[in-house]
Amino acid sequence: MDQFLDMNLNREQCYRAIISRDARFDGRFFVAVSSTRIYCRPVCPSKKPALANCEFFRHAAAAEVAGYRPCLRCRPELAPGHAPIDSANQLATAAIKQIEAGILGDHGISAFAMRLGVSTRHLRRIFNENLGVTPIQLAQTHRLLLARQLLIDTDLPIIDIAFASGFSSVRRFNALFLKRYSAAPRVLRQNKRRVTEANSCVCRLSYRSPFDWESLLAFFARRVFAGVEEVSEGRYRRTVEIGAHRGWISVENDARRSCLRAEVSVSLLPVLMQVLARLRRLFDLEALPAEISARLGSLAQAHPGLRVPGSFDGFEMAVRAILGQQISVKAATTLAARLTRQFGSSIATPFPALTHLGPRAEVISKIPVSELAAIGLTQARAKSILALALAVSTGSVSFDPAVSIDRALVRFKELPGIGNWTAQYFAMRALGWPDAFPESDLGILKALGTKTPSQAASIAEGWRPWRAYAAMHLWKTLKETP
Repeated sequence: MDQFLDMNLNREQCYRAIISRDARFDGRFFVAVSSTRIYCRPVCPSKKPALANCEFFRHAAAAEVAGYRPCLRCRPELAPGHAPIDSANQLATAAIKQIEAGILGDHGISAFAMRLGVSTRHLRRIFNENLGVTPIQLAQTHRLLLARQLLIDTDLPIIDIAFASGFSSVRRFNALFLKRYSAAPRVLRQNKRRVTEANSCVCRLSYRSPFDWESLLAFFARRVFAGVEEVSEGRYRRTVEIGAHRGWISVENDARRSCLRAEVSVSLLPVLMQVLARLRRLFDLEALPAEISARLGSLAQAHPGLRVPGSFDGFEMAVRAILGQQISVKAATTLAARLTRQFGSSIATPFPALTHLGPRAEVISKIPVSELAAIGLTQARAKSILALALAVSTGSVSFDPAVSIDRALVRFKELPGIGNWTAQYFAMRALGWPDAFPESDLGILKALGTKTPSQAASIAEGWRPWRAYAAMHLWKTLKETP
């Protein structure tokens, strides 16, 4: 077999992957069986069908639009997602990520296309070329698959599941579920024991192994916003504010099942799709470790499951990065704690360490420079944070998945105090761009044994399109991650 799947879903290549249950391809494509009208993940334990009965789809939505139902054994709703580099079209990649975060629940297709800077017709064409479905069909499938997971794995009432999955009414949810799966939602619940009402629910988020959970936790532990985040006993916890909804999350690794278990407070159910999308980005769950290791070669041998730490809130991460410019990680963490205590709202949670919500751009943008500098910042750094907050609150800078990475980098560098290093760091962590590379970083120069950024950039050319991972491995060798 060729080492990795090509973009054309070669039938023989796909079939060899499902015969061997090759986990590298889990979530990269789905196999539908004409005799059963069911579609599966490549790792499904069921009896393997004959090649003549197989049809292959790059996305679950395409399989469902073609009339196939998801398998109850391998559960396609639990498959890992697509990495950003999977799509040759960055517009499609950005649109998919925003749809998975539930944007079409707040915007119609015309408004969504305008937000992306394209016509509705062009957006539909791009989706058809890349996935074989329309944006609406993708959104519907994503909502239905999330609903399936909640129906099977939780004891939430069906009405709560409908709204948590992005449906505007239970009637609409029931009708679409029945039409797509030929069964009512309650059918998945018939043999499920009901329990007393809880204050949280647990969702599973799959990833491709290997997965270096310990390195991620260590990274976040050194950079927590005290009061907002906590890393304790192998878990990551934080407070959450999305729109009018406030709550908390607690995440732990389930290595046996190759997934994270995310406990989410029920107060966040109305924005659950956004919460789960942000968690995928935070923990880099859509990475392709086999492809990354193959490209990086010996650089990745010591830590093949290393991920690029993302961000749950892009503005929060960017502020933390600016706080850390030219000072130690410990000093920056101290400043972050002061910022939270001074300008973050308080919140009650079951966890004593989680007491505040993260600082919001709208709030920070209205603070006088002198008041912000009083927490221990230089005037220049305070002005940089205020400029960032104003740009985010007015929409001139966004940390949503970018249609154009180059344009996003230009926007970042237009802000005072944001040079190429910081812009590339934002792209790595906030935008989840796998090919970002801060070639001027002193740690990277030291690890490569070079003296100039141009020399580092030249060496890194061989690591495209995974240079962000190369940066993480280089920092890992020196234990100098910024």
